[in-house]
Amino acid sequence: MKITYFGHSCFLVEMGENRLLFDPFIKPNPLASTVNFSAIEADYIILSHGHVDHVADVEEIAKRTEATIIANWEIANWFGNKGIVKAHAMNTGGKCGFEFGTLKMVTAIHSSSMPDGTYGGNPNGYVIESAEKTFYYSGDTALTFDMKLIADEFKIDFAFFPIGDNFTMGIEDACAAATFVKTDTIIGMHYNTFPPIEISEIEVMETARINNKKLILMNVGETIEL
Repeated sequence: MKITYFGHSCFLVEMGENRLLFDPFIKPNPLASTVNFSAIEADYIILSHGHVDHVADVEEIAKRTEATIIANWEIANWFGNKGIVKAHAMNTGGKCGFEFGTLKMVTAIHSSSMPDGTYGGNPNGYVIESAEKTFYYSGDTALTFDMKLIADEFKIDFAFFPIGDNFTMGIEDACAAATFVKTDTIIGMHYNTFPPIEISEIEVMETARINNKKLILMNVGETIEL
């Protein structure tokens, strides 16, 4: 499984022949200025909620690649009104099989509105179970006891968690969340993009170490294999 980071909360996960792009916010992100935007390919675009720093590039990428959007009902319909017909709408607690494996939409504690201010439905995270690995993409969220239910159903190999604090949980709660879902490997996201979520990378790495977690902080444009 290959993972490429495009900044903020945007990752491309390659699973066999399937390419899953999460929460694309690339062009407006000054930290992602080195990304070759036109070269990004995706089969699926998976969206956690409607805030602009998670959906800014969806329309352009979806129309160019003909990727299928996976999102809640409100977001799928919002992009449908923009001419994107390949969308799979879901809602919290729902599970569905796709070419890449099984995807379950789970609870996230946050807010959600679209860039034009319309209602964006409930925010969500996702658990993706495949023949290669099973991982949890939490989206923007606070720490919640609901995460313990994930460990009852899935064996999580690694998780994407926000660590920037202020708008989401910070590193301390991300470590607790990792314990709740019973994984020791965290890929950090939603940090350093804006002043309110700037972090000390030395300090968050030390906090993860103290909590016996492996924290991976990827460089923009970097690809790793897990």
